[in-house]
Amino acid sequence: MKEFFKVVDLDEVISKTEKFLHKDKENISIDDACDRILAENIKSDENLPGFTRSTMDGFAIKAKSSFGASSSNPALIEIIGNIKMGETPDFSIGSLEAAKISTGGMLPEGADAVAMVEDTDEVDDSTIEVFKSVAPFQNIVLFDDDFKKDEVILEKGTILRAQEIGLLAAFGYSVIPVYKKPVVGIISTGDEVVSIDEDVSPGKIRDINSYSIRSIVLKCGCIGINYGIVKDNYDDLKNICEKALKETDILLMSGGSSVGTRDFTIEVLSSMANSEILVHGISLSPGKPTILADIDGKPVFGLPGHVVSAMVVMKVVVEPFIDRLKGISERSVEKTSTAVLSRNVASVTGRTDFIRVKTNIEDCKFIATPVLGKSSLINTVIKADGLVKIDKNTEGLYKGAKVNVIPL
Repeated sequence: MKEFFKVVDLDEVISKTEKFLHKDKENISIDDACDRILAENIKSDENLPGFTRSTMDGFAIKAKSSFGASSSNPALIEIIGNIKMGETPDFSIGSLEAAKISTGGMLPEGADAVAMVEDTDEVDDSTIEVFKSVAPFQNIVLFDDDFKKDEVILEKGTILRAQEIGLLAAFGYSVIPVYKKPVVGIISTGDEVVSIDEDVSPGKIRDINSYSIRSIVLKCGCIGINYGIVKDNYDDLKNICEKALKETDILLMSGGSSVGTRDFTIEVLSSMANSEILVHGISLSPGKPTILADIDGKPVFGLPGHVVSAMVVMKVVVEPFIDRLKGISERSVEKTSTAVLSRNVASVTGRTDFIRVKTNIEDCKFIATPVLGKSSLINTVIKADGLVKIDKNTEGLYKGAKVNVIPL
């Protein structure tokens, strides 16, 4: 007789990410680096911007030349040059001297500020009036204001967004060291599951989970391999698991995680070499019968068969493990939006509940409306666009409560 699973807290499950290591490194073109994970610290080999430049169109001057200037008492300053974009000035600025400069132009030696063009008036080709005093370093960027030479500009484990890509380009990095994308294997199990191109007879259901789970895997920036449907047969499941684990970094199996006479997942995982069942049951709803195993250093999940449960577990349990394998140095705080709950929601103490919600704006308020339904009904996640977490020590949430909505 099979033993019933013993549930553990969600936080305890997430803490087990530390058992698993990130992927190997590879060097890729900066053109392909967006959303990848930096595998090494990157240092600056020069100052940025590298020269002191103007942030305004106007005149490069010594700031003291404008002290006391006003509309009724302008400072008269001699124009001694014109600075062209992309050129290094071959002259210096002295007291009561100025040079015409455009935004981004390099300041000549001696200048420490820029008088904006709208605060000046050209009396003739060689003289300007300045109607407003400027402070030292006003309207300029110093040669090392952005980054200094030999500074760590990006740390290992950083997700490369558009801004990080731009910074790497600024320092001339055309080839970027990143962690390899994790390869994720996906298996659907169950005698009742058939291919999506088959006609369904009573008692059968088309394979939903392989496609929804792989879509989540791809969105997480991984490579997803679908190993198809495996019927409730011990030998067949063990053979496909052994094959998948040779080719992947993490394995996800949907179905076969609950306590049933024909569920072989736990037996197959327990029988494999260098295996350890870390979790068989999480105090989580939906998703209680989830399995987590460590097989030869690789995480293997037995996900619930019901599509909603599987998707919730992917979001709140599996994604932190994927982040770890991707090489993200620290699990980022889940991006949430604050909303107001539209109705009371009951919960059970002792477990963490994730309810599906639909968000909209009413009377200038962000409203979260619970989408109720069983975890076997995919329409509940079609209607929903977010999840709201109810803590294990909470009996429910009242209408009007402020909640954090995790995008789904």
